[in-house]
Amino acid sequence: MKNKEYCIPFAGLKQGKHKFEYQIDNTFFESFDYHEFNDAEIKLHIVLDRMSTVLELEMKTKGTVNLYCDLTNEPYDQKIKASLKLLVKFGAVYNDEDDEILIIPHGEHQVNISQYVYEMIILSVPSKRIHPGVLDGTLDSKALKRLEELQPKENKKDKNKIDPRWEALKKLLTDK
Repeated sequence: MKNKEYCIPFAGLKQGKHKFEYQIDNTFFESFDYHEFNDAEIKLHIVLDRMSTVLELEMKTKGTVNLYCDLTNEPYDQKIKASLKLLVKFGAVYNDEDDEILIIPHGEHQVNISQYVYEMIILSVPSKRIHPGVLDGTLDSKALKRLEELQPKENKKDKNKIDPRWEALKKLLTDK
C-alpha cells in the first residue's frame, strides 16, 4: 500500500471530531513518481468527523512548493492553499470513482487519503507558473533579456495599415 503514514485508523475512534496533522515534503510526491517540484513544504490539517454510518474528512493544506518558471526556467517558491471535503461510506466493494465520496468495504478499519491529498495539492498549483520577479519586473534573468530582444518591433506604418482582406470585406458593406 502506497504511503502507509496517510492511512487514518478510525476503528478505535469514538464518534465525534478528531484532528490529524501531517508535514508533506518532496518525498511524498516522488512516491507518486511526480518530479515537477524541486522542493515542497506543506502542512496538512485533517478533521475527521466520525458518525455512526459515515466518516466526514475535511482536509486543508497550506505551504509552498519550489518549481521552475515557465518563462525563465528560474526556480521560485509558489504559495499554495487547498481544501477538500471527503465523505467515506461503507459498502460491499471499494469504489473511488466519485471525487467527493469514497466507498470502502464493510470491516475496513482505516482509510488511505494519500491519493486525495496528492490530487488536491497538484490541482492547487497554477497551470501557468510565472516567477513573481517577472510580474513585478525585479527578476534579472538572461532568458528574460533574450525574450525582450526577440520580441517583434512595432512599426507605426503597419499599425495604421489595414489588412487588404478586411478592406475587401468592407467594400461588401458599402456595395448594397
